[in-house]
Amino acid sequence: MEMTTHHGFQTMFHEGRLTLGIFAPIEAYEGSIPTMRDHLARIWRAERLGFAALWVRDVPLYDPSFGDVGQIYDPWVYLGYVARHTRRIALATGSIVLPLRHPLHVAKAAASIDQLSSGRLVLGVASGDRAVEFPAFGLSPEGRGDRFRDSFNLLHRVWKESFPEIDSPFGLLHQVDLLPKQLQAPCRFS
Repeated sequence: MEMTTHHGFQTMFHEGRLTLGIFAPIEAYEGSIPTMRDHLARIWRAERLGFAALWVRDVPLYDPSFGDVGQIYDPWVYLGYVARHTRRIALATGSIVLPLRHPLHVAKAAASIDQLSSGRLVLGVASGDRAVEFPAFGLSPEGRGDRFRDSFNLLHRVWKESFPEIDSPFGLLHQVDLLPKQLQAPCRFS
């Protein structure tokens, strides 16, 4: 699929035109933790003003030495909430830390948000930049590159294929399928 036919991508990118997006949390705050007060009203205003995208981050744990915690909420739960209350603004992740999440959960969550938002999801994925988070999940930061590649490949297959036969480091898929599928081919960035 060409990105020019992807709903979220079309909202964010226009040839010859500048578009603007916003990153949550949309507030000025002291310290590392936002209040998230009035965040939905700010998102509505951004949508009315023509902002192209709302970006959210995947920050599983608060590391005081690293700084802020993003929008505090789990990105999938938050995007589901925002999808319910908006109509046009693209919903983008910048980025889901793929090595810290099971790829089947990511695939299902992303496809669900894509369906519930009428195709507005733009999925950004990354290998993770906060090494302190990996041991908390029983993982070594040194293995994140391999986990990222394996996860990325599994995501692609379960979205594209029906009943894929997969034997991966994450498990065995045999005579099962992931539902829902995305409305359109996934728009992914890393």
